[in-house]
Amino acid sequence: MSDFSLEFLDSPLSKEQRLEHVPSGGEESDFLDDYSRTVTGAVSRAGPAVAHISVKRRAKGSRRMPQREQEGTGSGVVITPDGYIVTNNHVVEDASSLRVSLADGTSYNAEIVGKDPATDLALVRAQGSGLAVVSLGDSEKLQVGQLVIAIGNPFGFQNSVTAGVVSALGRSLRSRAGRLIENVIQTDAALNPGNSGGPLVDYRGLVVGINTAIIQFAQGICFAIPVNTMRWVVSSLIREGRVSRGYLGISGQNVPLPVRVISYFQLNQDSGVEILDVSANSPAYGAGLREGDVIVSLDGKPIGGVDDIHRLLTRDVVGKRLEISLLRDWTNMLEMRIVPAESPD
Repeated sequence: MSDFSLEFLDSPLSKEQRLEHVPSGGEESDFLDDYSRTVTGAVSRAGPAVAHISVKRRAKGSRRMPQREQEGTGSGVVITPDGYIVTNNHVVEDASSLRVSLADGTSYNAEIVGKDPATDLALVRAQGSGLAVVSLGDSEKLQVGQLVIAIGNPFGFQNSVTAGVVSALGRSLRSRAGRLIENVIQTDAALNPGNSGGPLVDYRGLVVGINTAIIQFAQGICFAIPVNTMRWVVSSLIREGRVSRGYLGISGQNVPLPVRVISYFQLNQDSGVEILDVSANSPAYGAGLREGDVIVSLDGKPIGGVDDIHRLLTRDVVGKRLEISLLRDWTNMLEMRIVPAESPD
């Protein structure tokens, strides 16, 4: 058998000339050493505050199969010395009991303080004090290509570290509750089941995101909730135990607008939201909205789909009078006023 080694490569240089172009190792070693020191430094600063969360859930039983407990695991990050820990909502959802273990070997019972399914974030509190905490960064200052490091407990392997870069910013990710989470960070730092709820940190060890999701069967496409989103969610959970959002009291679906309707009413979009149901005693019911109406504008902004309504229904619009434009029977454009209430969810 012939031994081709690498001689078949298309290169105009002789073997001796190619050897002259091989780095001596000094500059390359310095670069790799700097990279290693950056990653290890960030992990040493943030790692002690990464929690392994063990979850027990009551599985639904039946007449033949008695109720039994299921176990699950996830990650979290300690944000205060008195035990407040941020994780994903789906990590602790339907939990009957929680146990938190830290990098120093200590473990504590914990309880859920509050959950926000719309952003897939949750706040739990461990029954401990003097805990190691992380420092929070600013996700608005992230740049595409920037080094980021994920720390978590994939498949129960505690305090596992992966590194990558910010692949993209400003992504939208649909939560399990159906709402869009805005400004999500996309990264190629490898995540696996069990990483959920763990921190995504920058080169300084500052938390810039909470790892939350991967795309199944894809490689290097992972997502994290921005730390700036986490800040206001956690503030609301500590203060009130929940996050306030606007509520109209409708269910709807995206529908295309007929070309003649777009032309006649001089609309700037080709779709709207058809109302499928109006809840009794809701803001929509009080404003006179009906099943079959098609919403095309809210608060002066065009509505091309359900997600556009979700984006506008923040806590800032609760109790505020908003202008709403809708088509009734495709022939009448109605201008109404509606006052969103606080969401009961």
